Amino acid sequence: MNYTNQSKFISFSTWVRTCLIGSVIAILPSFGLAREEYSPHSYLREIEQKQQEITVTGIVKNDAGEPMVGVSISLKDNPRKKTSTDANGRFIIDVPKNSVLDFSYVGYLQQEYTVSEEKQDIVITLLEDEEGIEEVVVTGLGVQKKSTLVGSITTVKPEDLRVPTANLSNALAGRLAGVVAFQRTGEPGADGSNFYIRGISTFSGVNSPLIIIDGVPASTNDLNAIAPEAIESFSILKDANATAIYGTRGANGVMIVTTKRGRNLDKAKINMRFDNGITTPTFVPQFVDGTRFMELFNEAVSGRGTGEVLYTSSKIEGTRNNLDPLIFPNVNWYNEMFKQHAQSRTVNVNVQGGGPRVDYFMSGTFNNDNGMLRNSELNTYNSNLKVNRYTFQNNIFSQITSSTKASLKLNTQLRDLKGPNDNISDIFTNAINANPVDFPLLFPNDEKFPEGYLFGGKTGGRINNGFLNPYAKMMSGYRSRFESTLMAILDVDQKLDIITKGLNFRALASFKNLSITQTNRSRGVNNFEILNYKLDPEGKYKYELGRVGTVLNETLETTNTTAGDRSMYMEAGLNYNRTFYDKHDVNGVMVYYQTDYNVNSPSDLITSLPRRTQSYSGRFSYAYDSKYLAQFTMGYNGSENFIKGKKFGFFPSLGLGYIVSNEPFFQPLTPVVHNLKLRGSWGRAGNDQILQPDGTPARFIYLSDINLTGAPSFTTGISQDYTLNGPIYNRFENQNITWEISEQYNLALELGLFRSINLVIEGYKENRSNIFLSRQTIPDYLGTSGTTIYGNLGSVKAKGIDISLDYFKSFNDHTNLTIKGTMTYASNIVTSYDEPEFMRAKNLKQEGHPINTLLGYDAERLFIDHAEVLASPLQQIGGFITAGDIKYRDFNGDRIVNSDDRIRMGYPTTPEIVYGFGPSFQYKRFDISMFFQGAARSSLMMNGFHPFGTSDQRNVLQFIADDHWSPSNPNIYAAYPRLSKLDNPNNTAASNYWLRDAGFLKLKNMEMGYTYKFLRFYASGQNLLIFSKFKLWDPEEGGGAGLKYPTQRVINMGIQMTFN
Repeated sequence: MNYTNQSKFISFSTWVRTCLIGSVIAILPSFGLAREEYSPHSYLREIEQKQQEITVTGIVKNDAGEPMVGVSISLKDNPRKKTSTDANGRFIIDVPKNSVLDFSYVGYLQQEYTVSEEKQDIVITLLEDEEGIEEVVVTGLGVQKKSTLVGSITTVKPEDLRVPTANLSNALAGRLAGVVAFQRTGEPGADGSNFYIRGISTFSGVNSPLIIIDGVPASTNDLNAIAPEAIESFSILKDANATAIYGTRGANGVMIVTTKRGRNLDKAKINMRFDNGITTPTFVPQFVDGTRFMELFNEAVSGRGTGEVLYTSSKIEGTRNNLDPLIFPNVNWYNEMFKQHAQSRTVNVNVQGGGPRVDYFMSGTFNNDNGMLRNSELNTYNSNLKVNRYTFQNNIFSQITSSTKASLKLNTQLRDLKGPNDNISDIFTNAINANPVDFPLLFPNDEKFPEGYLFGGKTGGRINNGFLNPYAKMMSGYRSRFESTLMAILDVDQKLDIITKGLNFRALASFKNLSITQTNRSRGVNNFEILNYKLDPEGKYKYELGRVGTVLNETLETTNTTAGDRSMYMEAGLNYNRTFYDKHDVNGVMVYYQTDYNVNSPSDLITSLPRRTQSYSGRFSYAYDSKYLAQFTMGYNGSENFIKGKKFGFFPSLGLGYIVSNEPFFQPLTPVVHNLKLRGSWGRAGNDQILQPDGTPARFIYLSDINLTGAPSFTTGISQDYTLNGPIYNRFENQNITWEISEQYNLALELGLFRSINLVIEGYKENRSNIFLSRQTIPDYLGTSGTTIYGNLGSVKAKGIDISLDYFKSFNDHTNLTIKGTMTYASNIVTSYDEPEFMRAKNLKQEGHPINTLLGYDAERLFIDHAEVLASPLQQIGGFITAGDIKYRDFNGDRIVNSDDRIRMGYPTTPEIVYGFGPSFQYKRFDISMFFQGAARSSLMMNGFHPFGTSDQRNVLQFIADDHWSPSNPNIYAAYPRLSKLDNPNNTAASNYWLRDAGFLKLKNMEMGYTYKFLRFYASGQNLLIFSKFKLWDPEEGGGAGLKYPTQRVINMGIQMTFN
């Protein structure tokens, strides 16, 4: 070996080793390590600084003391080490001792905090940057500064919408001024609320608002599926100045939801929420037991003398003594078929993160709701209703260049429903309304009938010559329904400062597809009854069974159906936003958009045709010195649903505002009144969602519909006795058919006091015209008796007040109190309904009364005796009338009481007043909140609950048994009139005897929580208490018999976790 070369090689290898070791030593501190030498070896140890890292926790608030979400917190010397505040404004971070933390948030002054020792629950207060970016609000087709808004727009914090329910719409009532919302049923999968913005203003078209999610029109189901954790902002557009930009879709108001985006974070932020709830009915109508049922039945038959067979004394005593449950059944159908409670679960996991160029937000939510049906061992499938819903929101934002950014948002919804073929509300109605004594659920197997299950029954009813066995009906099959919704939104924003500063171009495209597949498996159920029975020597009952009706096939038969729809949306526009000389704020938007909607599996030609709209919209706003405000908006919108030349309409709006508190002369008062703003607007919007009388969409209604099949003919003449051969006009042509027009006026006062109280009062007036309806004033003798003639002849006047009041008080760094309240009053009057002036009973007219006002007879009391019946005006409503029956007022004085004597009565079925209020209190790690919600000026009409019946055997509600007219209780003001086995129209007709006040106050939500570092434990509830004059069922469900699946009381336990 050449030692010279070897020496050179050793020198070179030593140099390489030295360089490598030096590089490693150089980067050790970044891993919190250092090198120490103990000859002849070297060791690594954690550097002293690492040993001194401490944990800092706390909360960040604004100057009003409210917790701030999403505040960025970073280490000043190492900005890559950072975190952000969670949904409660709290944070946790590990940092070296004596380091400095930076707290920053858009629109607020940056603040530093020096860490000297381990700190728990420090409180950081960020002050608004008066010269920085102001708070913005998502409005129609853009965003605007909140302070310079002149339109009526209400916002709500997403955390206020987090309640123990699977449907977001159930959190709206009472929380948003201007929103009227109510829940009619608690049926899983169908328990979302009906909601309207400023009530209803049309009796023919769609009343529900336009829903926009991430800039794209969406459905109520899409709204209900969103988790509050995925919401960035939630806005309600109420007046025409805010909604005119949507033209023919803006008359009913607009609801805008924007989902979250990512943030530039060192580590991804992970949030988790786990809820587990127990649901129970708010009310279950109370019915009598079998013995009392038979006694009342006999009373009803004997009192009327109708001749039906009475229940024998042996039958009654056998039932009372429970001698044999098959021969003397006493079935509580509700208890047999329904559990006392059900379970619901919700899990949400969301991740937020990103870097300077790309950020992301991902959210996944799982909801599981179950009905209260008991599972039967007779089935190979679960009898109960089960609804699983999976919702995924994935948002990616990219800053492609310094002037170009883009986003892609994907929303996926999967809904899996399994349950009985009948909806659970019908099953509930069947169960609590069924006769308790005529037959049992099921008979034991009998060798005489080996083919299947022997369900109880009785001959003489309407179903296969038998009466309904609700248990058998529930067992007649099941359905499996799967729905999938995919929505993709691509959004590109390009700054055009190269043309002029403040100019932006935006383009958006979306595609949505809904696919539904359903499988129904159905079978016949056979019912049996006891023909005769006897008591054997051993004291046991023996009986003989007979079949009720014909033999039905008990084999499960399968039916598959598919449905769905798809829609596309495209939008392109320019946005200009600039301030000149620090006083002139100018904002402008010009947008073009179009929609295209198709049904995937159309059932007919009309359904197969696409629904399309086009729009050219704009908004121009100007603010001088943040004091004097003006805004002009317009929409030029068109729909394919109208004739050429009348497809487009122009919808303008003008708004003005004045911020008095920004005047120099007002500054001495600002410590007391920190905000005083006046604003008003006028504008027009439209509604092209017109409906036919049967509730189906009116498509191409300007065209005639002529029937030429068979031997068509039509009838004319005053007496309708002259028939001619010729084409049948199902619908006459009317080329003037168009959209509804809403002209709106709005005045508002915004008042802020002591930087703790914020009050907003708004009054509005609306004139809705061109309401689509079927003509009523064209006489039949013209040959139009079988023809529908449509026109835009209806009109409605509406008015109301919205009030919201917020109060916040921070007693110290750890104690806060918030009180919030809203009130919405929304009334309307029908001013034109195309009712003939010569109408013989003007008291029947809809004109002059609110939409959804009830029509019925004016009940005075019950008849005292039959002599009074004979001396009173003749009541021709139906049924034999005697003492104890309802006596009605002869309204028109013709000595005959018939349908012409009905009057409009009570309040509308849609509440005119909806309100909500409640406090929330936070002390250190503890928090508690309550929210009360109520409704007033609303009525309900009880119907369908009357006992017995000509072809039914309905059970008897307990209140009827407790207080009904009878010879032993001749109270002419009894809660229920004389009993009748047969249907008695005189006593069951709609009247103020059955009219009830549907007002209520609920403890809608309550929550208690405790936060420890990254964990929050809480217990919450919904519909916990109900206060109402009406006691038979939840008045929020509205009229009817109350015999539908009840609204649910929820007791929920949950945990939230936040990781950085």
